Amino acid sequence: MQFVCLIYSTPNAGPQPGSPEFGGYLQAYADYTQKVKDDGKFIGGEALQGVETATTVSVRSGKTETIDGPFAETKEQLGGFYILDCADLDEAVKYAAQIPTADHGRIEVRPVMVFD
Repeated sequence: MQFVCLIYSTPNAGPQPGSPEFGGYLQAYADYTQKVKDDGKFIGGEALQGVETATTVSVRSGKTETIDGPFAETKEQLGGFYILDCADLDEAVKYAAQIPTADHGRIEVRPVMVFD
C-alpha cells in the first residue's frame, strides 16, 4: 500500500542554510532517503521550493484564475514529500517518524488513493 508523507515545518524552524548544523541536517535526509530505498519502501519524493514560489490555480465559471502563493495561510508550510510503499499505516508511521523534519515540524501520512 502506498502512503504519502507530507513534510511540514514553520519557516526558520530547524537548521538553517549557512548554519553549522545545516550540513548534518542535509546528510540526515540523504541517509533517510538511502534507508527507505534500501528497505524497498521508496516510490518517490522531493523537496519543494519555498511557498513564495507557489501559484494557486482554480477554475470558476470556466475561467482559470491564479493567485501568487499557497492556497492557505498557515504557520507550517509544505516543504517536501515522500511516497512510500508500506504494509500498513503502522509501518508508514514508523518510517514517517524517521524523517528529519519530524524533530521540529510535522509529517502528515495519508494513504494514496488507488482507482481500479
